[in-house]
Amino acid sequence: MDVELRPKDPDGAAAADDPHGTPQKYDPTFKGPIYDRGCTDIICCILLLVAVVGYVVVGVVAWTQGDPRKVIYPTDSRGQFCGQKGTINENRPYLFYFNIMKCASPLVLLEFQCPTTQICVSQCPNRYLTLLTASKIIKDHEYYLQFCVPGFKDLNKSPAEVLRDGECPAMLVPSRPLARRCLPAVNAKKGVIMVGNETTFDDENGKKRNVTDLVEGAKKANVVLEARQVAMKIFEDYTVSWYWIIIGLVISMVVSLIFIVLLRFLAGIMVWVMIVLVILVLGYGIFHCYMEYDQLKGQSGSDVSLIELGFQTDLRVYLHLKQTWLAFMIILCIVEVVIILLLIFLRKRILIAISLIKEASRAIGHIMTSLLFPLCTFFLVCLCIAYWASTAVFLSTSNEAVYKVFNETECKYAGQSCNPETFSTSNVTKKCPDAHCQFAFYGGETAYHKYLIIFQIYNAFMFFWLANFVIALGQVTLAGAFASYYWAFKKPDDMPAFPLFSSFGRALRYHTGSLAFGSLILAIVQIIRVILEYLDHRLKAAENKFAKFLLTCLKCCFWCLEKFIKFLNRNAYIMIAIYGTNFCTSARNAFFLLMRNIIRVAVLDKVTDFLLFLGKLLIVGSVGILAFFFFTQRIKLIQDTAPPLNYYWVPILTVIVGSYLIAHGFFSVYAMCVDTLFLCFCEDLERNDGSPERPYYMSPALSEILLKASVEPSKSTESQE
Repeated sequence: MDVELRPKDPDGAAAADDPHGTPQKYDPTFKGPIYDRGCTDIICCILLLVAVVGYVVVGVVAWTQGDPRKVIYPTDSRGQFCGQKGTINENRPYLFYFNIMKCASPLVLLEFQCPTTQICVSQCPNRYLTLLTASKIIKDHEYYLQFCVPGFKDLNKSPAEVLRDGECPAMLVPSRPLARRCLPAVNAKKGVIMVGNETTFDDENGKKRNVTDLVEGAKKANVVLEARQVAMKIFEDYTVSWYWIIIGLVISMVVSLIFIVLLRFLAGIMVWVMIVLVILVLGYGIFHCYMEYDQLKGQSGSDVSLIELGFQTDLRVYLHLKQTWLAFMIILCIVEVVIILLLIFLRKRILIAISLIKEASRAIGHIMTSLLFPLCTFFLVCLCIAYWASTAVFLSTSNEAVYKVFNETECKYAGQSCNPETFSTSNVTKKCPDAHCQFAFYGGETAYHKYLIIFQIYNAFMFFWLANFVIALGQVTLAGAFASYYWAFKKPDDMPAFPLFSSFGRALRYHTGSLAFGSLILAIVQIIRVILEYLDHRLKAAENKFAKFLLTCLKCCFWCLEKFIKFLNRNAYIMIAIYGTNFCTSARNAFFLLMRNIIRVAVLDKVTDFLLFLGKLLIVGSVGILAFFFFTQRIKLIQDTAPPLNYYWVPILTVIVGSYLIAHGFFSVYAMCVDTLFLCFCEDLERNDGSPERPYYMSPALSEILLKASVEPSKSTESQE
């Protein structure tokens, strides 16, 4: 008769009363992932299908109502697009303001629209000219007509009547196109601000005015365009450097693949090489920062502090400051010291973690397709991102043109909605003669437009839900494949023919509901975090310190909650892959199993995660340094090859972020394999005792070092008691 070996407490009581659940019992029929399983969490599966159908409906409605051209093209006072093909403005790509100085009104910040007539023109004016002067010279008058409202040809009107009816601007100033808007051509010579080489101009009343009035109006008109201008420069950088970015990402992928392959055959050597290289790369970074700091000593302007300089879109400015390199050097020194101290304190545990990585390498060696599986997950996540982004754009541009009354003098109708077709015959023009009905913004008063914000929140929520579902599907698939390796008594003879595809099929067929359940909980927490971030942004200008403090506490709590749910979900998915139980049961069993082996979690699992993180850090750091030297033209052999850039940090950051995602994709397979093998190892210890009747399923090499490591913590615990 078999005797079950269960851990006992100091009083000799059986572990059945363990607050962390009952350990698994010996089962001679258990040989890994259960194939005879049923569907789990069916209600959540149905809920996901209904939500996806609703998501498709929202997307179709948004695509039928939205118009992305509203983001690209500027609109005139009638809401017509400038430069739109197939319209009267096809050859008029630029937006012209009748009086740019009116854009200095505070109304611009409220409505994002200048209270002046705006038309689409084929070119921006290139000289100073008033309507009164142009009416006296035929050549100037013909030039002036192209800046009047479309269809204006009445030459018999006096300039006063034309200005009264708002058919032509009172004056023209030299302008140049900026983001398809005609803005004053401002330049500075010897510290003097000029527009078109002039410091003064004649206004509509014939008075001399300083060009600073034009500049002030242009600034307010440009308040919404500055971010777009930066975005355009970033887009230009991508257009000239995209192929170099792709080359950098390919290099990162090749390096990651080579690293993973070498880790498969030389796990122990590669881990120590990785540790040494990380220390060397960080050391070189500290040395480089010190050399840059030393070279800037004595140079004029290098002593300016970062606070005094403020935010600059051109990040090269910061590289000419000593404080920047000093900050980099301090940060790298702290990281270097922390890593070295961790390696010193964990030197014995690293040997144990290497054994776990070696076992993971053997598992991956028998399931080589697992290295390519993250590409499938990445592709599905990209589809989720593309659908969310396109739906968000169409929703945000599905508004209708809203026209409002704009008036220079005081008028009680100012700001009210109006109809441009019937405005001239309304009572507003009688009580406010100088009022105009012009395009204000895109909105709407229908039920659809009132609930647009609800649709946007639903769009964001479904993105989180589907993205988390795709990630969960990948984790369950990998966990099922690696669990079939661990629980094969004769490896690899007892493994199924196609473990990865078998696991993928089981996950989709039986556990779609459980995956939807886990990803739903995570999506709810994430959408709450987004709402809290939005509220925090809205309360930045508020003076209620208690509300700010409460909001900060909530953000911190939900951040911690999200991290905990991600950890719990990951381990729950492993239990789902092995036993086929529902989400709640799997999460509870996984949590209790980890709590019963909490010391092993700290000793084995987390040390392994730390080593894999160093691997990602090494790849990202190496490729990032290479990209920095290339795009800043510091490699003399290929100095002329680097493209000219507005912001060289754009391709560098893109390469760094892309390299991290690529390295994370490859190393995530190892991380999932290690986590699965670790949970299986803990289960193996509870089910079996290593005797001939109940042998361990772990490999002999792994059992020798892991069991030794498991004894050491228990001895230290007993000595403390």
